[in-house]
Amino acid sequence: MNRIDRLYALVEELRAAGRRGRTARQLAARFEVSVRTVERDLSALGQAGVPLATKQGRGGGYTLDRSMSLPPLNFTPREAAAVAVALSRTEHVLFANDARSALQKIVAAMPESALAEARDTADKVRLVVHKVPDPDAEVAEIIWRAVRDNQVLRIHYIDVGGVRTEREVEPQYVVVGTNGSYLTAWCHLRGDDRVFRMDRITAAEPTPRLPRLRPVVPEPIVDGHEIRLPASVLRPEDSLPNSDIGLSRTTATVGAARRTGG
Repeated sequence: MNRIDRLYALVEELRAAGRRGRTARQLAARFEVSVRTVERDLSALGQAGVPLATKQGRGGGYTLDRSMSLPPLNFTPREAAAVAVALSRTEHVLFANDARSALQKIVAAMPESALAEARDTADKVRLVVHKVPDPDAEVAEIIWRAVRDNQVLRIHYIDVGGVRTEREVEPQYVVVGTNGSYLTAWCHLRGDDRVFRMDRITAAEPTPRLPRLRPVVPEPIVDGHEIRLPASVLRPEDSLPNSDIGLSRTTATVGAARRTGG
């Protein structure tokens, strides 16, 4: 994590902590840097106008001024438990920290009685998950930024047969599935759409090359699977009542799968 990203993350961590705050040692452990580095970052935030406050004595630490803290969200215990279940369904390296931060904000804003009920509700649920190989965190972040910013990537890839290739690709989507996570992209080497297992991408770097002009990026297709669109959850006004939010394709309409990254 570079310094700019860490500064933003520090603010979010303190915002999520609420009135409890965080000590410099806790923040250092959280971001895997030294206490001195954290204190230097906090000083920079203060000089930039972020309203930080310090608590002295036992249990003291850094807090964010209440004017920048999360207002009450009025989550019901069942709503909070539902969010906890949803966030627990995936531990993808790209979203693990953000999921943790989001849940911290919910917890910090809830009354103790409602939080206790939410915890009791969630404690009655068990999830069966399929452990899959995680991509390298640094490589995954580079891939994610390329997807977000429409950049051409140069990647080093090992296919299922162990063959190593270096190629330039135009990222389209990150696909999170039950058997792993994938990058769909236009491959300049093959001149076609390809699907790459992210844990088999050993290195990635952005290039100055501009992507081709493509008016429509095709949706990924996976035989026998439904494709869900998380963005639709952020547009509830577009969803019909009692419908499957974000369902892109059913198993009856899905076509042939894209070729994997060979």
